[in-house]
Amino acid sequence: MRRIINVLLVAVCLGMAMPAQAQLIKFGVKGGLNLAKADFNKSDLKTDNFTGFFIGPMAEVTIPVVGLGVDGSLLFSQRGIKVGDESIKENGLDIPINLKYTIGLGSMLGVYVAAGPDFYFNFSGDKKYDNLGDFNRKNAQIGINVGAGVKLLKHLQVGFNYNIPLNNSGDYSISHMTLTEPSSTSTIKNSYKMKMWQISAAYIF
Repeated sequence: MRRIINVLLVAVCLGMAMPAQAQLIKFGVKGGLNLAKADFNKSDLKTDNFTGFFIGPMAEVTIPVVGLGVDGSLLFSQRGIKVGDESIKENGLDIPINLKYTIGLGSMLGVYVAAGPDFYFNFSGDKKYDNLGDFNRKNAQIGINVGAGVKLLKHLQVGFNYNIPLNNSGDYSISHMTLTEPSSTSTIKNSYKMKMWQISAAYIF
């Protein structure tokens, strides 16, 4: 995974280092839905899909002749864990940087594929739930985005994306009474990763 990230970052840097006359730089706004699900390492805790949102500014650098480009966004993002009726929300700053390849299907339509690293910085503190246990979130999380979409009317982009976490999203612990000594408790510790589908729409000025 580290090699993949390094290759993508090198490609991003090469694209940005090209002469300005060979590039087309545009700015826009991007928003959409997060569909997150926590995957626990060693736990029978059953989770459902948590639905959140993201929104923020974006920039796109394209090389028109080649079809390659790079886009980056600065997004306020809400993700979380859903266990039964309990939703454990998490707010943070999401910074995806994607290498894009676009195939033009006419002057008003294009199809693209994208991939790149994703950096997430958590603003929410740790949470303790009497019936669930303690959730300690990582302040910094890194993943890889893989996605595709369409470009419409030269300004609108609609896409979907899958985020694969590379490090743990947080730690989880819960205390249980021991059967041999009812007055004492034992703590079970676990970690989890948050996998996420995203549906986005962007308007490029």
